[in-house]
Amino acid sequence: MSGTEKKGTLIILTAAICVAAIVFILTKTVPVNARHAEASSSEKAPVHLNDTLTNSMSGFDGDESMDVKIENFLKRWDIKGSSLAVMRNDSLLLAKGYGWADEEAGEKMGPDNILRMASVSKLITATGIMVLCERGAMSLQDTVFGPDGILDDTLFTASIREKSKFGITVEQLLRHKGGFTNSRGDPMFSTRDIIRQFRLDGPPDSRTLVSCVLKRPLGYQPGTWQRYSNFGYLLLSLVIEKVSGMDYETFIQENVLHPAGCFDMHIAGNYYEDRYPNEVKYYMHAGSEPVEEYNLSGRMVERCYGGNDITGLSGAGAWCGSPAELCRFVAAIDGKPEIKDIISAESVAAMTEYFDPDTFSLGWNDTKPTGEWTRTGTLGGTSALVKYFPDGECWIMITNTSTWKGPGFTDYTEQLFRECRAKYGDLLPAQDLFGL
Repeated sequence: MSGTEKKGTLIILTAAICVAAIVFILTKTVPVNARHAEASSSEKAPVHLNDTLTNSMSGFDGDESMDVKIENFLKRWDIKGSSLAVMRNDSLLLAKGYGWADEEAGEKMGPDNILRMASVSKLITATGIMVLCERGAMSLQDTVFGPDGILDDTLFTASIREKSKFGITVEQLLRHKGGFTNSRGDPMFSTRDIIRQFRLDGPPDSRTLVSCVLKRPLGYQPGTWQRYSNFGYLLLSLVIEKVSGMDYETFIQENVLHPAGCFDMHIAGNYYEDRYPNEVKYYMHAGSEPVEEYNLSGRMVERCYGGNDITGLSGAGAWCGSPAELCRFVAAIDGKPEIKDIISAESVAAMTEYFDPDTFSLGWNDTKPTGEWTRTGTLGGTSALVKYFPDGECWIMITNTSTWKGPGFTDYTEQLFRECRAKYGDLLPAQDLFGL
């Protein structure tokens, strides 16, 4: 065979091998993909509640009467809109919006709307801490500041003058026992004063704010007393960032919320223009006066839009979400078997352990030995209440309007829950909207 013939034969053989390889890949790839699709179809994908729920899904005998009761409640308090979700034994029975999500835009409130949840955010932050503790990345008894602390940054250490600050533990921050008070105003809501006092060029980021506050004296010896502290939960947000090596929002979403089945919770913005596509508009109560913008711009603004740095609250109060997804979150930390918890039974017990009326629980405002748990939240333009009852029923309502009662308004919301439970509890639909 000549050299030319050999060369031609080699080319033909090479081409044949390439064709055979392509056919082999195609015939093998299709079955693999098909098997993958078959496997995926047998595993039910997690439901994205806010893409699924509508008001019409929560009808039941007597719903019109309950609707009137809730609508009268909103009218009495001059509230533009609210969203309500009810869960029983980890099943979502009802998720419904009332009134307006954005009255000027003509948008009615629905269960898919998200709202600022204010200090309910602390429950999410506390759960993030428990997740990290379970992974062995930290413990509740770890100190927060100093060379041996989690936040061992020289910026913070150099700001500390009192040795007692080096003894503050993670658990003390969770229980509002870190020694921080609001004697000079809540540092999370007095940005203007901090800019002036420390002669800053503008509103401080989290690290700068912490450095400034650490220069102030503590109000009491850590661990000996308790005073509700938003600042303490900002510190816990930074702890989560330092231990995880991720920014706070991303860590919480990927390691707490998504595993719990919550896919539409976010850190809220400060202004109407910053809202998410399905986020509500917020309203101040009648008689509320404009305030100076938090960044010392000199502008006068509505308190709910620029009066405070909402985003800067971070894990102390910046999350927004729907009550339906909040129910799903509670279902993932309540110790009940119907929905798998994202934390251990030991962590659930630690978060809900009752000591005495004067000791805050971990993340929750209050947990009673009867099994009744409460978490509240209030900001300009919103009020939120999570109420978990001993019989496994959980009621959550968030409004897009503040009232002149401030934090005290949640007492009236709780009374509404109790009245609705007594009159309509047995009529609620026997369904589980989580499983749609």
